[in-house]
Amino acid sequence: MSIKLVAIDLDGTLLNSHNVISLENKRTIQEVRNNGVKVVLASGRPLSGVIPFEQELGINGEDEYAVVFNGAVVQTLAGCVLMSKKMTYQDFLTMLKLQRLARVNLHFETTNGFYTCDRDLSVQMQINASFTNNVMKVRNKNEIPQDFIFNKVGFTADLDSNEIEKMWKNIPAWAFEKYDIVRSADNCIELNTKGASKGDALADLADRLGLEENEVMIFGDQDNDRSMFTNPNFKKIAMGNAISSIKDRADYITATNDANGVAKGLKKFVL
Repeated sequence: MSIKLVAIDLDGTLLNSHNVISLENKRTIQEVRNNGVKVVLASGRPLSGVIPFEQELGINGEDEYAVVFNGAVVQTLAGCVLMSKKMTYQDFLTMLKLQRLARVNLHFETTNGFYTCDRDLSVQMQINASFTNNVMKVRNKNEIPQDFIFNKVGFTADLDSNEIEKMWKNIPAWAFEKYDIVRSADNCIELNTKGASKGDALADLADRLGLEENEVMIFGDQDNDRSMFTNPNFKKIAMGNAISSIKDRADYITATNDANGVAKGLKKFVL
C-alpha cells in the first residue's frame, strides 16, 4: 500500500542542530501534503511547543493533528483533545520519591502548563520550558491539589552533571513495570503512564482516520521514538544521527537531521 500518513519526530529529526526546519525539509513536506498525504508531528513537547513549527509548515485546523507529550495526548491543531492518558496525585507523590534517587530537577507537564516543586532550576529545565513556550510554575508540595492530573514527567540535570546517569541506573524495576520511562537525552529522563507512547498514539490516530498501519511512515532518532519503531507494520525511517537501538529497528536509515534526512526519506519512499 502507498503511504498516507507520515509521522515525524521534532527534536533531532525534523529540526536541525540549530532547532530550525531546513528549507529543503519544508519544501518536501509541502510537496508531500500537496499529494494528499497527512503529515503529523510526533513529539515529547506539548502542543504549545509544536504549533509554531506546524504553522511554519502551513499545517493548521481541526482536521490536522499532533501526537504530543510522547504520545500521552493526541490533539487537533485547534486544540481539541482526541485522546489523553493522565497521571494522578498518587503518581505525583511517587515521582517525588523517585526524585530522591539523584540530585535532579522534576517537573510535571499538563495541557495547561508546566509545574515543579523545585526552587533551584537546572538550565535544562528552563530550556525545556522556553522551547515549548511554557512558564515553569513553581509551587510548594502543599499547593498541589489532590485532584492534580498531568500527562508527562521530566527529570533533568545540567549537561556537565552525572546525576541523570546516576538516577537512570537506580530506577527500580517496579517503576519500569508501572510507567513508560525513556532517556530522551543525556541529561533528561521522561516518564508517562504505561501505554502512553508515540507508537500507541499513532496507531490509534491511524485507526481513527480509517488508515491501515502499513500506510503509516515514521521518522525518529531517540529512545522516546522507540515505540514507533517496534510496530512491525509502520514504515520505519531512522535518522543518520539516531541512537543505535533506533537504527537497528529501522527499515531504512536516512541522512542526519543536519543533512535534510527527512526530505531524503520522503523523496525515496513517498514522492
